[in-house]
Amino acid sequence: MADLDGIIANKDKDYGIGIPVQKQSFFLKGLDHCDWGIKDRMSRIFNPETGRTVMLAFDHGYIMGPTSGLERLDLSIVPLIEYADSLMCSRGALRSVVPPVCNKPVCLRYSAGTSVLTELNNECILDIKDAIRLNASALAVMVSIGDTYEAKTIENLVRTADYGYTYGIPTMGVTAVGKQMTRDARYFATAARICAENGATFVKTYYTEQDFAKVINACPVPIVIAGGKKLPEKEALDLCYRAINEGAAGVDMGRNVFQSEKPIAMIRAVRGVVHEGLTTEQAFEMFNDLAD
Repeated sequence: MADLDGIIANKDKDYGIGIPVQKQSFFLKGLDHCDWGIKDRMSRIFNPETGRTVMLAFDHGYIMGPTSGLERLDLSIVPLIEYADSLMCSRGALRSVVPPVCNKPVCLRYSAGTSVLTELNNECILDIKDAIRLNASALAVMVSIGDTYEAKTIENLVRTADYGYTYGIPTMGVTAVGKQMTRDARYFATAARICAENGATFVKTYYTEQDFAKVINACPVPIVIAGGKKLPEKEALDLCYRAINEGAAGVDMGRNVFQSEKPIAMIRAVRGVVHEGLTTEQAFEMFNDLAD
């Protein structure tokens, strides 16, 4: 039986009269008005203390097959999982390789269609029920601006964002590069902004050597950068350093980690840049120390 005396108002109760209601501002830009579920999932993908993330991308096989470094996911990827804040992968790789006990948030590759053997970006989206079954923390959808399939990929993003709002799952718009488009700040600023305007909770795009801060500031939601093609380790760490210092909220590294001669040392050095504020030189020194 409940204690009735404890619920009856009396002069000794403290209602905080005169103290303003405490307002809570969310730590990631543009997301103050999102639902609780989306914020909760974003707080798993992004570290609330730094506002940044190190995502480990190994979804390449969904269009490329067993690309170099991903021939055996159990050997190349599983040892790296503990050092990542979030995983980006396909549902097939998730079910077959990723240990459920790793307890890492998953940014699920949610669009699929063509391969590198044909024309890319002609994609469909998956079943939202399967994303829910997999406990996805975000849904990643390709968006190709200036391409034959521009309208279709934007439609995929819109439909995914609608599902995301319904079930409280963030949507990540992944900007593809149209064959006729110049890979510069103007293009990526346009692509990132279109993703955000059409409902993306955050955006994955490429770093540009010039005016990357304009790409960041023109996008009202967080941006993480793609690692892109394999670079020498110091160059890849410098890419991370410059992107973070120009406003990126994190990195989504794949080939620059799992194709490194020392993948664990590399992902730990990337973490040093993203979460500890290491410079390029400091991170490269850390990589060399860990690689020995």
